[in-house]
Order: sequence, then structure tokens, then C-alpha cells
Amino acid sequence: MPGRRIEAVVMGGSAGGWEAISLILSRLPEDYPLPVAVVLHVHPDQGEDFAERLGRTCKVRVRLAVEKDSILPGVVTLAPPDYHLLIEWDKSYALSADPKVCFSRPSIDVLFESAASVYGPALVGVLLTGASRDGSAGILRIKELGGITVVQAPETAEHPTMPRAAVEKASPLHVLSLEEIALFLQRLGEEARNAAGLTHLNILSEGNPQ
Repeated sequence: MPGRRIEAVVMGGSAGGWEAISLILSRLPEDYPLPVAVVLHVHPDQGEDFAERLGRTCKVRVRLAVEKDSILPGVVTLAPPDYHLLIEWDKSYALSADPKVCFSRPSIDVLFESAASVYGPALVGVLLTGASRDGSAGILRIKELGGITVVQAPETAEHPTMPRAAVEKASPLHVLSLEEIALFLQRLGEEARNAAGLTHLNILSEGNPQ
């Protein structure tokens, strides 16, 4: 979005979300400049190797969240199984074993709402395929605080319940196919990289007046 500074991306998905997120992340370049936090509804017995498996499908670095990890540009961070993932005011990650939200832990709403409070209009929220209503309240909160809201077009989703609930509740700014979401995130990354370059040049210019 020209003229708007984006600082972070949050994504969520449930049933069918693994394939959807894999497709999107596979389209991002190795030097993607924005941090991406992801909640996928996974069973606790699935273990913690899914970050490594997802990382093999894409060029960007993928890791599992650890308590108090710093939020880093160009790193995709996944919520561990059976823990909520939150973003703190100091822009670090926090994990919580609090009760399930929308029958889920990790919950997409928990991540989205905490991120919206920290980043406000500098946040992009992306909600994908799923068979529950988790994420719709979070998308609405991102919208209320000025962030950019993106929902997978329900007719393109493997399980349309989740994106349809978000469209009905929040009237997101963008309703897109997976390929369109990937292109949208690519453009955001290019704009963020260009903005960072301009900022760097401005600092150099200010420090070296002609």
C-alpha cells in the first residue's frame, strides 16, 4: 500500500491451512523484509517438527516461536502446538497455555488481537481456509485499529467456513485467492524494502549535508 508503513504480517488458518500457507510462503523471496507470525490449528500430538517441514517448502526462514523471542524481519514464526502465540508491546513473542478460544489453542484471534494492539495501522492480517469461526474477531480488531485485512475468497478455500465468517463479521479490505494473496504480500515486501532504502538514504543525506 503506497504511503503506508507496514511493519508486520500475521496469518492464520485451520483445516486446509497447511497447504494454503505453504503456497503463500513458497512465493516469498529469501530476502523478504517483513516479519510473519502464523497460527495453524494443529493437534498437540503432531509434534514440533512442522516448522522444519514448512521451511523446506519455502525460501524464507521458518522457526517455531519461543517465549521472549524478538520479532525479526524476514522470519516466519509459527505458534507451537497447544500454545497461544501473542505479540508483546516490546515486539517480542509470548506463549500462553490459557484456555482455548473458539475451541482452539493456539487461537488465531489471540494472535491477531494482540498484534493489532501493538502495530495498529502498520499490521497486515491474513485469514485463510478453515472449518471454524476462529480469526473473524481478530480480523475485525485489526480493521478497527487501522490495519490491512485480507481474507481468502471463500469460494477458493478448501474449507470456506472460516473465511466466510470473517467476511460476514468484518467486511475485510481484500478478499483474494491464494495466488492473489501471495502477490499482495510480495508487493508489500517490495514497498517495505524501498521505504527502508529511502529512509537509509535520508539519514545519509542528513548526516552529510552538501
